[in-house]
Amino acid sequence: MTKKIQPQQTAAFYAQAVASFGISITATSIALVYLPAQPLVRAFLALGLLYVVTSTVVLCKVVRDRQEITDVTSRVDQARLDKLLLTEHDPFRVDG
Repeated sequence: MTKKIQPQQTAAFYAQAVASFGISITATSIALVYLPAQPLVRAFLALGLLYVVTSTVVLCKVVRDRQEITDVTSRVDQARLDKLLLTEHDPFRVDG
């Protein structure tokens, strides 16, 4: 039985991802505040930014959930196969 290697993420990778997300949202928000446009246009762009961020978070969750379901399904299938093989195994059977 082969064991899957679980992907590991380091604390530095996690910190870099969080910092990158924070910097990008902050920079875009500051750009929207100082954009030389009417307040209604800035509000529309801010809503667009909010929509992009929320849809990205939802997409990440859906991809992660699908991957977890696939992993769980493969583990359940492997357990069923192992159980089937164990029930068919007769330690007292002599071949020949």
